[in-house]
Order: sequence, then C-alpha cells, then structure tokens
Amino acid sequence: MEALMGIRGPDFVMLAADCTHAHSIMVLKDDEDKILKVSDNLMMATMGEAGDRVQFTEYISKNILLYRMRNGYELGPKAAAHFTRRNLADYLRSRTPYHVNILVGGYDEVDGPQLHYIDYLANSLPVKHAAHGYGGMFVNSIFDRYHHDKITQKEAYEIFRKGVTEIHKRLILNLPNFKVAVIGKDGVKYLDDITPDSLKQASAA
Repeated sequence: MEALMGIRGPDFVMLAADCTHAHSIMVLKDDEDKILKVSDNLMMATMGEAGDRVQFTEYISKNILLYRMRNGYELGPKAAAHFTRRNLADYLRSRTPYHVNILVGGYDEVDGPQLHYIDYLANSLPVKHAAHGYGGMFVNSIFDRYHHDKITQKEAYEIFRKGVTEIHKRLILNLPNFKVAVIGKDGVKYLDDITPDSLKQASAA
C-alpha cells in the first residue's frame, strides 16, 4: 500500500516516497520519511512492513558506516546495492525474513549517478527509472513515455508530479504526500514535497 519512485539522470538520481504510515485500515501518520540518507552521496528509499522497513534500513546504513570507519573509504552505490541485496537474500533464507522493497540511489565520482532496484525477493538491477508498490503500476508507463537520457532535475521532478497526480486519481488508497530527494556530485538535498495543495497550485498557475 505504498509507493516509491526513482529516476536516474545524466548527473543525478532523484527519489520519491510516499509519507503514509498505515496499519491495517488505519492511517497513523502522513509525514513519515521513507528516504534515508546513508552517506553524503548515497540514499535508500524503502517500503514494506513498518518494523521490517525501519530495522533493515538502519541495519544496512549502520554497517555501511562501519565499513567506512574500518577501511577509511565509503562503499560506492553499486557496492552498497550488492551489500544490501546479499543481506536481504540471506535473511530471506532464514526464519526472520525482511519484507521490504528498496531503491538505492547514489553518485560515484568514477561511475556517475546510479539507481538500483531491489525487491523483497532480493532481485537487484541497475535501472534508469523504477517504481515500487501499487503506485508503480500507474507511474511506470509515465516514466517510459517521458524519461530520456539527457533529462534535467526539473523534468524529473515534473515526471514525479505527473506520477503522483495519476496515483491520486486512480489508486483507491490514500497516499497524499510524497517526499522528494536528489543526489548529485554536490551531495544530497531535499526538494519540495509533492502534496495535493502543491499540485492544485501548479494546475491553477
């Protein structure tokens, strides 16, 4: 009942995640931050069972930080995605599997921006754009239509807005607010949240 979106551009990766924390038929929060800043050039957007999502994301992020403390350098986005996938696969074969879907986005000085799609079965794939959750069923076609190799941050943000508009229109679940973050060579920054009010203001303008 959640939605994650990610787009890789020529010099950036942009991630968006809904802010809804629900339990059964109840909405507990509408300002949950599901995008975690792991390092200066690495972020993870995660969805799934609330306990699984928080515990697994924190476990991965702390181990990545521990790796930096022990070795004096950080894991790149590709290595971080492989480390995440391997741990998810190991837990999948244990008695305590984590039911989470993840988008790993980051910027590497050598390889540039990278976006990795990881699902709850520990499948992993580097992609140009991706989405998780019921919302992904509606936005993947929008990504296919509007994404191009020279996409700008402004265009990527507008694609997210189109995707959120479609989710609001067609998905029976209430996912009103989406948090957006972008990772580039200058690090991580958060953009304006996409909300029903911001979409109305844009359409009115």
